[in-house]
Amino acid sequence: MIRSLRYSLTQATVQVFRNKGMSLASIFSITAMLLILGLFFFISVNINIATEKAKQQFNTIEVYLLEETTRQDADVIAQSLLSMDEISGVVYVSKEDAMQAFKQRWGEKSYLLDGLADNPLPNALRVELADLEDGRLVYEACRNLIGVEDVRFYQEEVSKILTITDFIQKGALIVIVFLIIVSVIVVSNTVKLTVMARQREIMIMKYVGATNWFIRGPLLAEGMMIGCISAFIALGLTWLIYARIVNLFATQALLLFSSSFVEVGFMMKNLSWIFIALGASIGAFGSILSMRRFLNA
Repeated sequence: MIRSLRYSLTQATVQVFRNKGMSLASIFSITAMLLILGLFFFISVNINIATEKAKQQFNTIEVYLLEETTRQDADVIAQSLLSMDEISGVVYVSKEDAMQAFKQRWGEKSYLLDGLADNPLPNALRVELADLEDGRLVYEACRNLIGVEDVRFYQEEVSKILTITDFIQKGALIVIVFLIIVSVIVVSNTVKLTVMARQREIMIMKYVGATNWFIRGPLLAEGMMIGCISAFIALGLTWLIYARIVNLFATQALLLFSSSFVEVGFMMKNLSWIFIALGASIGAFGSILSMRRFLNA
């Protein structure tokens, strides 16, 4: 078993260097695919985190109460809303609390609000949604309640967030599948050259009693070796690019989206296993595809 494995690895190494042109083409193809995959992975993860934070900002509906609506009436309205499965919580916000929050938001300029004779802000109920996609249903229900003056829900912003997230996820999946198919074809052609160059040797090995797996072993190892080499190259390039992006744009991301980039080390630790597994799998599948066509295996 160990001798057979050693033979497969030795022959795979020889063939990788013998077919330098196609080996480099395969390595370049898989590296490019993994590099793009890594960048899409980073973009997708960070956008999903930013989206979740944005959802937390928009997953509430502000229900403004009429001036004559008492606190007891507000409690009744809150209880009726809590009976809906689409609502996870309801918080009463008095006009005094709303003004205090408004002053905190204004910061150093909050003194400008001290000159107001009366507090113009209404009492309100802050309705927390169980699922952001149910916002429209809850919004319509709140509008029809007695004692409610107005309802505010950022439906347009929510729709844009959900649309962008869905587009990015589907687009990334399509690109990745396309690149995987291209990489498998290129690896298959590389191994095909090895098979064609060793046809006579393979026939002799069959005549002397070599098993099918003894013949397949070096070819399978060659594809997996190409995939693993590509994975390590792509991992290094991805690390350099992502670290550079984080250093350049971390502050801007925090200001624009109230969300920082995922830490470089954590991302690379998880991505390394994905790259190695995917690179080896692509190489192995490409080899198997080539062997089935040209070795009747």
